[in-house]
Amino acid sequence: MKVISFPLLAIVFLLLGCSGERNETIPAQVINPSPDFRPNILWLVAEDMSPTIPPYGDSTIVTPVLDQLAGEGVVYDNFFTPHPVCAPARAAIITGMYANHIGASHMRTGPWYSDDIPQATIAAYAQYMPPGLQAYEAIPMEGVKMFSELLREAGYYCTNNNKQDYQFRKTMTAWDDNSRKATWRNRKKGQPFFSVINFEVTHESRIWAKAEDSLWVARSLKVPVPPYLPDTEAAKVDVRRMYSNILEMDFQVGRVLKELESDGLLDSTIVIWYSDHGGPLPRQKRALYESGVKVPMIIRFPGGEFAGMRDDRMISFIDLAPTMLSLAGIQPPAYMDGTAFMGKYARTEEPAFVFGAADRFDEKYDRRRFVRNDRFKYIRNYMTDQPVYLDLSYRKQMSIMQELLRLREEGNLTPEQARWFDPVKEPEELYDLKNDPFELTNLAQDQSYAPVLEEMRTAMDTWLSGFEDTGLIQESDLIAKIWPDGAQPRTANPEIGVDRDGQIIIQCRTPGASVGYRISGGTEVNSAWEIYSKPFPSNPGTEIEAVAHRPGFLRSEIILFKKNVGN
Repeated sequence: MKVISFPLLAIVFLLLGCSGERNETIPAQVINPSPDFRPNILWLVAEDMSPTIPPYGDSTIVTPVLDQLAGEGVVYDNFFTPHPVCAPARAAIITGMYANHIGASHMRTGPWYSDDIPQATIAAYAQYMPPGLQAYEAIPMEGVKMFSELLREAGYYCTNNNKQDYQFRKTMTAWDDNSRKATWRNRKKGQPFFSVINFEVTHESRIWAKAEDSLWVARSLKVPVPPYLPDTEAAKVDVRRMYSNILEMDFQVGRVLKELESDGLLDSTIVIWYSDHGGPLPRQKRALYESGVKVPMIIRFPGGEFAGMRDDRMISFIDLAPTMLSLAGIQPPAYMDGTAFMGKYARTEEPAFVFGAADRFDEKYDRRRFVRNDRFKYIRNYMTDQPVYLDLSYRKQMSIMQELLRLREEGNLTPEQARWFDPVKEPEELYDLKNDPFELTNLAQDQSYAPVLEEMRTAMDTWLSGFEDTGLIQESDLIAKIWPDGAQPRTANPEIGVDRDGQIIIQCRTPGASVGYRISGGTEVNSAWEIYSKPFPSNPGTEIEAVAHRPGFLRSEIILFKKNVGN
């Protein structure tokens, strides 16, 4: 693998605005410094975490690994999820498309955690959904792929360890290895890799599920409490647990980086650490406020290039897929909603806005959309007859949520805390994030902000005019639309044959399906499916397995073919 001259990449990256100041002279075309270079890429993905670490100004705890990563890399100050909860956010990440564009914005559509899920488990998932709904897989448009498959097609070794949760089952050709043992170490010599490692310790559920004696911080640690949460001792226990989990995650990240360094790969790998959406506490996760959609991201480049820099460009999760492809020298597909913010195919204009949506969460519905620029946030509410607060059974397992409900019952909430429980919502919300970082003062009726409100409305309308917003369709109607005969569509079985030159040819009659194959059996659980793209040679007597899978469809049967001497 050829090693890039990163000083040359430094020039490109600086031109893209990584100095921390907006650069208005971004070149019309960014030249890749070395067309033969394909960097290793490692994602370290935390869960349920806002920018509550020292690189973002929160000194409650010291996170030695992330602090060092920030010191050796670039800190991104305006990085956003378009969906403030796990599965829709991950659907956006893996496709480069908004979840409400591809029918994936409801949390969740089903228990899509593995390839083979018992039908009884799927049927039982209805208990976590509104009455009358069944589990279903979101079906992106024809031709949409998980972007890891595009990297694999280009020769990358791709692994995921191990969370999926994309609102549809992963396609059979998406990863070389998707398991708790997945690692870059099993690739071929010299093969570039893209590896994802997920850290679940900061997840919302770990607030109430972890034992009290497992704290990584002192029980007396003084913790900041945002004004929308109760500043009581009972509440601070959960805030303290949040910081403890972050510290534990920091340690786990350090172990992975030590493995990377011990393999001699630290200085040939782009390391990207980020969180999948905002923090785990009430009015954070699931909310369209900054606490739910603004997340941290740190990128360390080989050799520590750009160390200590900050980047304040507006970047969304939908930009991750095209950016990874761009870094690998692959032109992102035209269907993606996002654009690359660096690499060979980096965008030549920086977006002024980021967008996002919130729809159903578990058993409760809401419909909200947001647009944000570098100062203001605009939220459009469709279900104004209910509060922003959703009375979710899952979240009520958290002591701090119980504390909020207790104080509400007693009439002892502060105005800032009570606002979340207002019985109805305003149709529009507008916040000046510079002067109101916690988004507590709605300026939508303030005439002095009328020009800003109109600008944000227009940006929202323009965004929503670009596609059919599936989150605004009644969910039962959405299911009927993608399952027109009332049953999930199945990918057609692949058809295997031999062409006139004696090469194996495989085709599938389902438009948009990916086809994978394995030679001579390969029936072990983690045996990867090779992506079929063109005819290939094989010897007489060779056994070939083939499978086809379109995202959101049931996969095909596995077809076995044996090449005979006469073929």
